[in-house]
Amino acid sequence: MRIPLLKAFLFLLGLYLTSVLCTGPSAAGAASPTAALLKAKKEAESKGYIFETSRDDIVAKAKKEGKLRVVSTLETSTLKTVGDAFKQKYSFIDVRVEELGSVEANQRFLLEIKAGTKGWDVNRLYTDFYEEYLSHQKKFDILAMAEQKVLNIPPQLVDPRTRNVVAAGTNMNVIAYNKNLLLPDKIPEKWEDFLKPEFRGRKFITDIRPVPFAILVPAWGLERTVDFARKLVAQDPIWSRGHTRMVSSVISGDGVAVAGTNLGTVKRMQEKDRLRILGMKIIEPVPIRIHEGNGILNTADYPYAGLLWLEFLASSEGQKLIDKHWPLGASVLSPGSAQEELTREKKISLVDWNHMAKVDDYLNKIVEAMGFPKAK
Repeated sequence: MRIPLLKAFLFLLGLYLTSVLCTGPSAAGAASPTAALLKAKKEAESKGYIFETSRDDIVAKAKKEGKLRVVSTLETSTLKTVGDAFKQKYSFIDVRVEELGSVEANQRFLLEIKAGTKGWDVNRLYTDFYEEYLSHQKKFDILAMAEQKVLNIPPQLVDPRTRNVVAAGTNMNVIAYNKNLLLPDKIPEKWEDFLKPEFRGRKFITDIRPVPFAILVPAWGLERTVDFARKLVAQDPIWSRGHTRMVSSVISGDGVAVAGTNLGTVKRMQEKDRLRILGMKIIEPVPIRIHEGNGILNTADYPYAGLLWLEFLASSEGQKLIDKHWPLGASVLSPGSAQEELTREKKISLVDWNHMAKVDDYLNKIVEAMGFPKAK
């Protein structure tokens, strides 16, 4: 009887040693992240933020909520595509999405949430009124949860000052030109080329709201940018408003080029340009600004479903959808995005989170230097 007992003892001892050898190091490794999470949670809560230590808990709470209502400035078709993909991933969430396309619509929405109107969970913090939206956002410490890998969000997409706003994209400005009217050797290589004599006298189009030039301030500084804007006015350009309108004018030959327009607008119109008249060029420093900031409202009934929405927008899958359907609107800060690849090894002028609150001031000074031109 002793031999079977000895064999059983040795067998159990082997199991125990195997367990110690296999689980000991990983258990020790797991202790550190747990400690880091608890520390991050304590720091967040000391500042009045909500911090979740487990993504599984976030998903469970979102599943219990079962609904989500989103307002966004993504175009309706893009928003629907993203919403459908989100619904496919989280079939337990009944998601409703709606576009707020105009400045007026976003301003009206801001007034509504200031008045305490409920009914939405995720909102776009419109750039022109960004600061006014902030006090109405739920204080999740999204940045800390991103840094601790609780949420799969690149930390650089989160506003480090507020810690609860996620930018789904960036807006990149390029020049658009008419290939039939502008010879290859005349296409501007740098922004100052628009100051050459051949571009004087209503030759090129520029926006009466010179946002692309305000975005040059991080690279050039305010003084140089203002000086450039003043000289640009002396060229007597064609003043217009709206990217689609300006690019359409170039296609029809009303101007040889647009000095600063959205990459996505040009890409979309090139796809419709059967005659291949429309050309595009990226000029350094490339003006890019953080765009499509999203947060969760204080009044949200389904905030945890909202966290999953923000994570999805920032994820590789969400960014690819935005690149495909915006188009090319995913964040330059997202590795592998179209803008990141287009600007790789190029000098960019990025209106990042630090510059965002100052853009209106940059813009006002530039417009003042331009002498408040009127649209024609």
